[in-house]
Amino acid sequence: MRARLRLLLSLIVFAVLELVSMPGEAPRKLRVWVFADAHVGTDKKQGRESLAEALRQSESAAGFDWDIALDLGDMSGGQGTPKDPEGEEIVRQFGILKKHRREQVYDLCGNHDRSGLDESQAWWWRKWVDPAGEHTEFSHVDPMKRPFPIEGTWERYSFRAGNLFFLMMSDINEPTQKIGRGTLGGNPGGVVSGETFRWWKRVVEENRSYIIISAHHYMLKDTTTASGEWEGMQRDEKGAWKSGYHGYFPRGTPQGASYLYWVDSKPDSGAFENYLAAAPTRIDLWLGAHTHTAPDDTYGGKSHVERRWGTTFINVAALTKYHTPPGTGVPRSWLLTFTEGSDEVIAQCYLHGNEFASQGWYPKVERVIKLSKPFKMPSGKSQPGTSVRW
Repeated sequence: MRARLRLLLSLIVFAVLELVSMPGEAPRKLRVWVFADAHVGTDKKQGRESLAEALRQSESAAGFDWDIALDLGDMSGGQGTPKDPEGEEIVRQFGILKKHRREQVYDLCGNHDRSGLDESQAWWWRKWVDPAGEHTEFSHVDPMKRPFPIEGTWERYSFRAGNLFFLMMSDINEPTQKIGRGTLGGNPGGVVSGETFRWWKRVVEENRSYIIISAHHYMLKDTTTASGEWEGMQRDEKGAWKSGYHGYFPRGTPQGASYLYWVDSKPDSGAFENYLAAAPTRIDLWLGAHTHTAPDDTYGGKSHVERRWGTTFINVAALTKYHTPPGTGVPRSWLLTFTEGSDEVIAQCYLHGNEFASQGWYPKVERVIKLSKPFKMPSGKSQPGTSVRW
């Protein structure tokens, strides 16, 4: 009798422990990989495949999962205007993807991707990188295979993933400049048109129920490392300006080389900054790149992750190792992990080499960022034609 009782008690305890230990369904996550400044041609000359290496690492057993990726520009490494052979190499390097489709990467144009002032606007980037799928025969981007379809043009477009609303703005040539991209090489100073800024304001106001993520190749003024006036430069022993984080072109706008300087043809316009100051918390994240430096570098009292006007700014640059002053290249990117029902996003920095620290996650700069509202996953079990599954 006692033996039977002990057996019965043991079975009850076992059953209770099983119920307690059975895990519930884990919250679903959306992982957004953000990278920039591959400068493919520059690294290729040194025998390194800056884009393909990062793609391979992400898909390796020791890598990390991602559902979509944002490429924030400067695929080209040329100081002159980009040419077809570099575009072909970029498409070839994208071709190493095994677990993801090319269409899971959403791109915008950087200053090195611009074409010359006397050429068709961004013809090279539109042909070979091509977010709108205008030239599928060259870029291999099929807009029908996007996990989340885009709305807009190559210069400015948006897409939605659950209650995330992404605004992608490309850098362009400033139309009032008579010298610039091509003539001056990299032509520092970020540019958007008045049409793009007005579009941005309108869609921000119309989508305030969403978690809004803005992306441009450049950071806004005085937000992250070296994004202030003249902070892209340094002084020589005589006190004159020379190249620093960016190339010094005295006939350009070297004072604004580190930030989005031109808006609607107005120099140092402050258009985005003024809007955000007057309407704080309108956007949750501003993602940019352009300034390549160590992941924990600070300059002007600013790091690569800062919060202003209720918005968190993250400089994700760069994948390149060689498009920097010798010995300073630290290839890296960022992963943003959104969890269903949570109003926080985890931002992690991944080092793609051993130049600064061991390859892999660099926890020193990891952040947990507060969002304006809880994240809601996209509806449906999968996205047709892709490997994305919810």
